[in-house]
Amino acid sequence: MAVDPKGFLKIARFSSRCRSIEERIHDYKQVFISRKDEESKNQGLRCMDCGTPFCHWGCPLGNYIPEWNQFMAAGFWKKAFILLEATNNMPEITGRICPAICEYACVLGINDDPVTIRENELAIIEYAFKQGWVKPKKPAIRTGKRVAIIGSGPAGIAVAGQLNKAGHSITVFEKYNKIGGIMRYGIPDFKLEKWILDRRINILRKEGIKFITKTNVGHDYPSAKLIEEFDAVCFCGGSRAPRDLKIDGRQLDGIYFALDYLIDANRAVSGESKSASIDAKNKNVVVIGGGDTGSDCVGLANRQGARNVVQIELLPRPPEERTKEYPWPMYPVILKTSSSHEEGCERYWSVLTKKFVDKDGKLKKLSCVEVRSEKDKNSGHYVMKEVPSSEFEIEADLAIIAVGFLHPEHKGFIEDINIKLDKRGNIKTDSNYMSSKPGIFSAGDAHSGQSLIVKAVSEGRKAAHYIDLYLMGKTALPLL
Repeated sequence: MAVDPKGFLKIARFSSRCRSIEERIHDYKQVFISRKDEESKNQGLRCMDCGTPFCHWGCPLGNYIPEWNQFMAAGFWKKAFILLEATNNMPEITGRICPAICEYACVLGINDDPVTIRENELAIIEYAFKQGWVKPKKPAIRTGKRVAIIGSGPAGIAVAGQLNKAGHSITVFEKYNKIGGIMRYGIPDFKLEKWILDRRINILRKEGIKFITKTNVGHDYPSAKLIEEFDAVCFCGGSRAPRDLKIDGRQLDGIYFALDYLIDANRAVSGESKSASIDAKNKNVVVIGGGDTGSDCVGLANRQGARNVVQIELLPRPPEERTKEYPWPMYPVILKTSSSHEEGCERYWSVLTKKFVDKDGKLKKLSCVEVRSEKDKNSGHYVMKEVPSSEFEIEADLAIIAVGFLHPEHKGFIEDINIKLDKRGNIKTDSNYMSSKPGIFSAGDAHSGQSLIVKAVSEGRKAAHYIDLYLMGKTALPLL
């Protein structure tokens, strides 16, 4: 391949640009503008083809990052696509919404801006779609084994795709109206337009995977019947039990969980419902929680026409650069300013919500206090302590609780078959992803707890490897 080995010395990092705030704030279309193919090829030249590529270490999927960067840079797009497809079941999804932990492990990032790995991944898969290379591939032989997947999020889709390649007959059960789980209902269209998801689902259907929607296993489909009908089951229902704020005034009108808010809006945008029942228009909105889900709620509130948006976080304001606590190649805790924040949002850190204040039974304010982290002399652990005389209030007609999730929903399938849980309430498995019940497996957030989409895909692929081994006594499916 004719690539410049000194490309990283000559070419600066160039990321995709975003549409203007004035334009994008009025629609739910993709925020960023995709790079041109030549721009992506140039960015591929920045990859140093390291002797020890730590991006592999950073990526849960073990993507062949230096290899497909080199192929793309040389114009060998199809070879790059083949390598990308070998380790990732949905690169067009991760290429848009993965936090790119691989980039924080990039060797170039030690003393320069890291390679745009996530965007290079997206460039390769979208080029492949344009060229017609992404086609359904039905297995030549069916094994006669039937596998049920509960949940159609990233882990469930990965399990289904891998086991279908092995020749098993796969049925995916989804409780909502459409396939995609958290990818469809928990992520706004301005980050992931749903035609992108539909494009992949249609390919999987043509490959022979059966999708059954509006079916909540353990509620309107008996758990015992499912186990009887299938040779193996993999529970990929996600971590859906939200962490609540059990404080005074929690019962007031105008307080919602983040996922309920996002699901409601996504249904309205897609046309599943006529309009959003949780509407931020002309309201003072407070998002409680400083993570990615909270950021998505900020972007949604701005698009709904909120009067004012505030996001508060219990933890201190993160540093803007790496600290000694998070040296390279670790994924650092640093300040992140998303496109949603740029669209309009006041942000506060080290804030504890004490109570919700009402007027005529409806939410009107949040009563808050500043906190600081102090090391306990006895335990050695850091604890949050209120700062004396730091009480203050925030105007709020709508409060969105985005403080994370606890574990999968236990009522239904999990309780029906009495699967053992770990101390956090997640499904407990052995090293082969099998639960306490033989033939019942689990992957993704339901198994590991709330995490990243790329980790869910990785767990799904690993679980598929062990399910195939369980069914056949041997397997050719990769662990990565």
